[in-house]
Amino acid sequence: MKIQLSDHFSYGRLLRFVLPSIVMMIITSIYSVVDGLFVSNYVGTVPFAALNLVYPMLMGLSALGFMMGTGGSALVSKTLGQGDKAKANRYFSMIVYTTLITGIVLAFLAFVFMRPLSVLLGAKGEAMIADCVLYGRINLLALPAFMLQVSFQSFLVTAEKPRLGLVLSLFAGVTNMVLDFLLVGVLRFGLPGAAWATGISQMVGGFLPFLYFLDSKNSSLLHLGKPSLDVKALVITCTNGSSELMSNLASSLVSVLYNFRLMALAGENGVAAYGVIMYVNFIFAAIFMGYAIGSAPVVGYHYGAEHHDELKNLLNKSLRLVAAAALVLTALSELLARPLTQIFVGYDPELWAFTCHGFQLYSLSFLFSGFNVFGSSFFTALNNGLVSAGISFSRTLLFQVAAVLLLPLVLGVDGIWLAITVAELLCLLVTAGCLVKLRSRYHYA
Repeated sequence: MKIQLSDHFSYGRLLRFVLPSIVMMIITSIYSVVDGLFVSNYVGTVPFAALNLVYPMLMGLSALGFMMGTGGSALVSKTLGQGDKAKANRYFSMIVYTTLITGIVLAFLAFVFMRPLSVLLGAKGEAMIADCVLYGRINLLALPAFMLQVSFQSFLVTAEKPRLGLVLSLFAGVTNMVLDFLLVGVLRFGLPGAAWATGISQMVGGFLPFLYFLDSKNSSLLHLGKPSLDVKALVITCTNGSSELMSNLASSLVSVLYNFRLMALAGENGVAAYGVIMYVNFIFAAIFMGYAIGSAPVVGYHYGAEHHDELKNLLNKSLRLVAAAALVLTALSELLARPLTQIFVGYDPELWAFTCHGFQLYSLSFLFSGFNVFGSSFFTALNNGLVSAGISFSRTLLFQVAAVLLLPLVLGVDGIWLAITVAELLCLLVTAGCLVKLRSRYHYA
């Protein structure tokens, strides 16, 4: 039976509805993981470190796609809940075309200035700088498509087509893995091969849903029509999605800071170890992100329809599910730290031991991060971008920057690995405070 946004959600129905989004986010996170796996094992430490230096910038540029997707889906789902399907489709079309045009502009500018950007990101030596420029410029060719892909992850859920989103993401992910195997593992094209594998798969993931929504005969709630500018709706979209923009930009900036600190304290091995930890973190964090993306349109719909009892139901069930996931993921990350890091850097015993130790400390953050990801997304879905952005800003920038700058002064490299856990714990207090303070305003408690 098809699950609709207007339904009452039991645990089973909620999990079935968000599961495609969770898998979709995991597949998206695999892009960098597969690249890193092949580059680390087939190309070498310097290209692997270069990839890890450039990737945060690429994710930072794609953050606008996350903003437009999450902020736009909050507005569109609320409008659907209010019963105005025609207006919802006008908003949807405007947001998609704005995302595409902005992606083209950002890609062009970053392509031109890729070399100085690589130096700013911490690349040292001509070999590493050249690798950063090469990998970055190839990936920038696909940036507009990648921005569409991440925005459609939210819109496909709003269109009541989460399974289609899963299929499209799975196809893109498989494309990436197959091309990495062929171009890097078999044909030995090295770092350019990994970059082309990612870029082509992102084009697949971005343009296929674009073509689907262009088809006026598609069976979803949303269709791409003639674009028209609505400045007020665009501002609301950007405001709603500002937390996701802040979260992704801040994560990219903090990753750059981590790399700088690790380069100073541990050299290229530090950057390589952080890259491996981030790959595993991407997959685990994708579970929380996928749940947030999958549940947000449901929250937005019932908020627009003023179904207060269902909002309370969704919040209570979500908090319990996040708590269960937090315990399971933390336990798994501790148990799997050694075999997971072995896959990436097992060829170097010293680097492997260093990475494994760092991952065991870093993974304690999973106890708290899910609540903060969901809390920010929950307020985005309620069209309260200010509170959502405040949670994201505290979590991804304010507390992390302070922790990564201060803790190493006392704990050395271990302070860098523990910085994320301290930041997530402090942000959890902020998230809990916002949920308690605003409960009477939104009638979810």
